[in-house]
Amino acid sequence: MFLRTASVFDIEPTVRGRAVYLRPPIVPDYLAWASLRSESRAFLARWEPLWPEDDLTRPAFRRRIRRYHRDMREDQSYPFLVFRQEDHVLVGGLSLSYVRRGVAQACSLGYWVGVPFARHGYMSDAVEAVLQFAFGTLRLHRVEAACLPYNAPSIGLLEKVGFQREGYARRYLCINGAWQDHLLFAVLSDDPLCGRGAAAEW
Repeated sequence: MFLRTASVFDIEPTVRGRAVYLRPPIVPDYLAWASLRSESRAFLARWEPLWPEDDLTRPAFRRRIRRYHRDMREDQSYPFLVFRQEDHVLVGGLSLSYVRRGVAQACSLGYWVGVPFARHGYMSDAVEAVLQFAFGTLRLHRVEAACLPYNAPSIGLLEKVGFQREGYARRYLCINGAWQDHLLFAVLSDDPLCGRGAAAEW
């Protein structure tokens, strides 16, 4: 069993859903990641913060990987890429960030899916699976998410896997260059979840 007292990524976790698996990004993922992000840029821009000018370059990706591994070692965030199990094709990404310990035991969920793979159920599968990682391996109590009020697919995904609406935050995040209102969601470790059967291998 993976122990929280160990250095978190001495052994890389693979989180498995029904049709996808998740693992932390590594440098050799650059070409697949940059290609999918570039192809999906127009689709993703309305849901994400502005991209830095060099965002899709190899040096920027290497910096990203170094930051990811530092954050994982320090138990601050856990980024994953999402792959289709049948052919190992990259379909998107997901992160558990802003990990809070102490009396909170919580984190924030964020995700993106490439345009060719949207509305195929891959990301709901990935979110169901990563909740098992959050509540089981990380032993968190609460996972939070925020969603633009007009992002109906994302709202549907969150509610499908067990998140509940908790409020409305004005100008909560800067998305595509503008401060925008968000719906707030959360799911707790003892809430009923759609993906309780998902498997994680360490």
